Amino acid sequence: MGNADYEYPSIMNGESAGTGIHRVEIPPPQPFFKSLKNTVKETLFPDDPLRQFKNQTPLRKFILGLQYFFPIFEWGSRYNFGFFKSDLIAGITIASLAIPQGISYAKLANLPPILGLYSSFVPPLVYAIMGSSRDLAVGTVAVGSLLMASMIGNEVNATENPALYLHLAFTATFFAGLFELALGFFRLGFIVDFLSHATIVGFMGGAATVVILQQLKGILGLEHFTHATDVVSVLRSVFTQIHQWRWESAVLGFCFLFYLMMAKFFSQKRPKLFWISAMAPLTSVILGTILVYLTHAEKHGVAVIGELKKGLNPPSIMDLSFGSAYMTTAIKTGIVTGVISLAEGIAVGRSFAMFKNYHIDGNKEMIAFGMMNIVGSCTSCYLTTGPFSRSAVNFNAGCKTAVSNIVMALAVMVTLLLLTPLFHFTPLVVLSSIIISAMLGLIDYNAAIHLWHVDKFDFLVCISAYIGVVFANIEIGLVLAVGLSLLRVLLFIARPRTLVLGNIPDSMIYRNVEHYPNTNNVPGVLILDIGAPIYFANSSYLRERISRWIDEEEDKLKSSGETTLQYVILDMGAVGNIDTSGISMLEEVKKNLDRRDYKLVLANPGAEVMKKLNKSKFIETLGQEWIFLTVGEAVGACNFMLHSCKPKSTTDEASQKWSNNV
Repeated sequence: MGNADYEYPSIMNGESAGTGIHRVEIPPPQPFFKSLKNTVKETLFPDDPLRQFKNQTPLRKFILGLQYFFPIFEWGSRYNFGFFKSDLIAGITIASLAIPQGISYAKLANLPPILGLYSSFVPPLVYAIMGSSRDLAVGTVAVGSLLMASMIGNEVNATENPALYLHLAFTATFFAGLFELALGFFRLGFIVDFLSHATIVGFMGGAATVVILQQLKGILGLEHFTHATDVVSVLRSVFTQIHQWRWESAVLGFCFLFYLMMAKFFSQKRPKLFWISAMAPLTSVILGTILVYLTHAEKHGVAVIGELKKGLNPPSIMDLSFGSAYMTTAIKTGIVTGVISLAEGIAVGRSFAMFKNYHIDGNKEMIAFGMMNIVGSCTSCYLTTGPFSRSAVNFNAGCKTAVSNIVMALAVMVTLLLLTPLFHFTPLVVLSSIIISAMLGLIDYNAAIHLWHVDKFDFLVCISAYIGVVFANIEIGLVLAVGLSLLRVLLFIARPRTLVLGNIPDSMIYRNVEHYPNTNNVPGVLILDIGAPIYFANSSYLRERISRWIDEEEDKLKSSGETTLQYVILDMGAVGNIDTSGISMLEEVKKNLDRRDYKLVLANPGAEVMKKLNKSKFIETLGQEWIFLTVGEAVGACNFMLHSCKPKSTTDEASQKWSNNV
C-alpha cells in the first residue's frame, strides 16, 4: 500500500500542534506477585473491608474487628428506649406470624412440628448478634423446607424411618451452615450471583406452585399421598382418591384460606393495617383450635397436630450423622438448600436496606447465616434464613434494629415453656391454609411479564425454571435455570457484539451505524467496535467476524463505485483484557489485511491490553504509530494520509468533503 510508510506528523513528535493527537503509552512494568495481589484483592475484596483498620491503634483495631464480625457491638452503643419500643412491637408482631408458620413449614419438611418452634428460637438470637440487616426476620421458609423434604425424602422415608430422617435433616442443616460460613469467610459470595433474578423468580414461583399442590393433602384430609413433587404425580394422587376426600376438612380449609386472603387484601389496600394480615395466621390457629376442641372435629376426619413437646431446644449435636451411609445426600442437600436460602435471605435484606437507605455486607450476612445454621443444627433446628413474608411484617411494624429478632425469640421461648399444650387440637388443615396463603405471594407473575417485555432470554430462563420445578422436580428446575443463565454468560463471552461505527455529522463522535442511521461513512476506512474482552473462547469467532465485515464492506464499495478500502480501525475501548489466543487472532487479522494491502489500526486500547501487546512484540509488528487514543484521532490520521499520499481523484474529493463536514 503506497501510503503505509508515510509518517503522520503526530507520530514523529508525540503530539501534533495542529491536531492535538497524543501517543498511546505502554503502562510501566509491574511485578507478577503485585499484579496477582491486585487481581485477588479486586476479586475477593471489592469493598476493601480493611481500609477502616489503617492507621489505627492495636486496641482500636481489636474493637473494629469485634464490631465487624459482631455488628451488635457497633449499633448497640447507640441503642435507646425509643428504638426498643419499636422493636418490641415489631418482635411481638412477627412472633404471631412465626409460631404458626414455623409449625406449618416443619410439617412441610416432614419433620416434627415442634422443630418449627425450635428453629424460631435459637437462630434469631444468633442472627441478632452477627447479622448486618436491621429488618431481616429469621426463620424457616417453605422453599427450603420443601427442598429438604424432596432431597432427603428420595433416600429415606420420613414415616418409615423418622429417626434417621431427622438426623439427616440436622446434618444437612449443619453442612448448609458450613457452606454458607465458608462462602462468607473466604469472600466467595459472588457464587450466589449466578442465581440471576430471572432464575429466582421462576424457581420461587415453581416451588410455590408445588407447595400449594402438596397442601391439597391437608385441605382434603387425605392420609396417603405421593412423595413426588411434580404436578402430574400430585394431581394423580389427588384424583385417584376422590372417595377418600373429607368434606369437613375441605370446608374448614377453604374458609380459613378465604379469611387469610381477605386479611392480606385489606392490608395491601391500607398499609397502616398491616397488622391484620400479620395476625391472621395466629388468629386462624386460635380459632381453628377452639373450633375443633368444641366440636370434637378430630373424630370426624379433621387431623390435628397432637401433642407438642414442652420445653426449650434439646441438644442435637450427637444426632449429626457424619458416619451415615447417606452422608452424600446430606452434603448435597445442605449445599443446595444453603445456596437457595442465601440467595433469598440476602436479596430480601438488600431490598429492605434500600428502602431505609443503608448498606448490608453480603459476606457478613453469609457468615451470620452460616453460624445460625451450624448452631441451629446442634440445637434441634433445621434450615433457617430470612423469609420475605416475615421480614416484610417486621419492616412494616416499624422495627429499628435486630432486637426485634430477640423479642420474637423470647416470645417463642415463652410459647415453648408454657403454651405448647394449647396447640394439641390445632387442625392441620389450618396449617395448609396458612402455607397456601403465603405461597400465593411468591408466584410473581408481574415480574415474569416484566421480564418478557424487557428481555426475552431472561423470560426463557424464568419459565424454564418454573416448568422444570413444576413438571419434573426442584433439582432439575434449578439446574435447568442455572444452566441457561451460564449459557447466556458463555454466549456473551464467546459471541461478543462487533459493530460498524460511523461518524455523527458535525462531530468527532463515532457510533453504531444501525443505531444511528444518519451517521456518515468514512471514505476508505472501516471502523469496527469490539464489545468484550478477547479470550480463547471468542478469538476464532472475532477473526471470522472481522473478516466477514471486511468482505461485506468491499462488496458494498464495489457495487456503489466508491473509494476502495484502505484502513481497518478496531475500537478496543470495551476490550478490558486479552490473552495469548486473542493476540494470535490480532496477528492473523494483520497478516490477512497485509495480503489485501490494507492497514490495521487500533484505537483506545486499555492498559492491560497495551501491556500484553507490548510483551508479545505485537506493537513492534504493528508499529506504535498505528495505535491511537481515540477513534477520532485514528480516523483523522487515516484521512490525513489518504489526502497526502494520493493524487486528487473522485475518492479524494469524497474524503475531503467528509473531512470538511467533520
